[in-house]
Order: sequence, then C-alpha cells, then structure tokens
Amino acid sequence: MPKSTSNSQLPPPLGRDAALFLDFDGTLVGLAPTPEAIEIPPALVSLLGDLSDQLGGALAVVSGRQIDSIDRFLAPLRLPAAGEHGVQRRNSKGHMQEQRAPDLVPILEIANELARVHEGLLVERKHAAIALHYRLAPQLEAVCQDAMSRAIADNPSLELMHGKFVFEVKPAGVNKGIAIDAFMGEAPFTGRTPVFLGDDTTDESGFAVVQPRGGIAIKVGSGPSLALHRLESPRAVYEWLVQARDLLATPKTEAASQESPRNQE
Repeated sequence: MPKSTSNSQLPPPLGRDAALFLDFDGTLVGLAPTPEAIEIPPALVSLLGDLSDQLGGALAVVSGRQIDSIDRFLAPLRLPAAGEHGVQRRNSKGHMQEQRAPDLVPILEIANELARVHEGLLVERKHAAIALHYRLAPQLEAVCQDAMSRAIADNPSLELMHGKFVFEVKPAGVNKGIAIDAFMGEAPFTGRTPVFLGDDTTDESGFAVVQPRGGIAIKVGSGPSLALHRLESPRAVYEWLVQARDLLATPKTEAASQESPRNQE
C-alpha cells in the first residue's frame, strides 16, 4: 500500500552511472481521453535518444502499453522496453520475451457488453490483458470495478489492476517491478543505479524495487506513493530530463562542480 509522501523532495541530478526507467503515459506524455489521443512533446524523441547514448544504452520504457504502441509513438527509436506491465520485455539487443496470452474471451465479452450499455467506456484489447477505460465516464468507476472483479472471481491466474481511470485484467504475478529487476540483471543496466519515474499506482511496484537497491524513485504528480522524490507533471519530467542531458554532456570535472554547488561556498 503506497504511503503518503507529503515531504517528498525534488529528485537529484541524474548520475552518469544511472539506469533510467521511464513510464510512458502520465510521465513522458500527458494523459489523454483515449490512448491514441496523446501528444508527443516536441523534441522528446531526440532527447530520449541523446540520454540513451549518454547512459550507454541503459534507458528503458516501462509501460502498461504494448511495446509496438511505444515504438510507434517514439519512432524511429526502438528502446529497451517492458510492455503490458512486464508481460512483454525487449532487452537492449532487441530480443523480445512475451508471456503466453491467457484466455481472455470471457473478460472481453463482459467489457464489451458494459461499453455497449454505458456511453463513454472504452475497451482496449492487448496481447495478454483487457483494459476498460472510464476516463470519459468517471461516474462509472464502481460499475466497472464490480463487473471486472466478478469477471475474474474464479480465475486465480488473472488479477485486476486499478490505474488512472482504467481497470485492467492481466496475468497474475506480473508487474513493473519484476520487469525492472530483470533489466537490472543484464547489460547495460547491471551494476548501475536504478532511477524510475512513474505517475500511477501501477508504478508503485517499480518504486518498491529501485529504492531498496539504493536507487531513486520519482513520483510524477500528486497522490500517495512509496517514492521519496516527486515531479509535478510530465512537463516537469521533460525539463528534468533536458537538464540531465545537458549535465551529462559536460566534462566530468565541470559536472561535479555543478552537482555540488554547496562545495563552492
């Protein structure tokens, strides 16, 4: 259960030894009424490309989206990525691992029937998950939760996850923290300090992995969280990443003096 972090601090500068993990929706890009309606900030793709180069390739997107959706929005980049909260994972060499999809037909039928009856609901069929979005009909939160909970009541291999205006049925025992842990066990991430930015309850498992490793967890936006650091919005994330790129581009001696201004007093 996330705890309140009213005293959370702004994150420190990104270190040269960092392994950077980034959520997508609500972190790199603002949330939108539908998953396809997001707007990619100008120069975001080139910024991520620069940071990936500066970190020796130790930058990955860890998202609830499918990896092909991430690739489409960040083209021509093909970064290491975890999709569907870790159901899919592509390593730095481009090798894809993907869990076998469970039987989701009964879940899909229930979600589609709910969307047919109630205007404003959107059903998203993923490889191994069904997401029911209610951003356009927030008054239906309880209705959606009840229907999706009952849909998986007799199937312990599935679990219901609640994100921002979405209920998602996915394979049990899969989360972003497990995906990040897997990345940290392989090059070029291994031996580095993990840094994870995310905005939603679905990112808490990632925060729970990086902080015990001595890493940095950064909550984007408001709300309770395990993360000890916070940025207020995707715009603030973008600005922090720009500062990180610029700092990493400076010579090490100059960067050290910029990172420790108190040492100059």
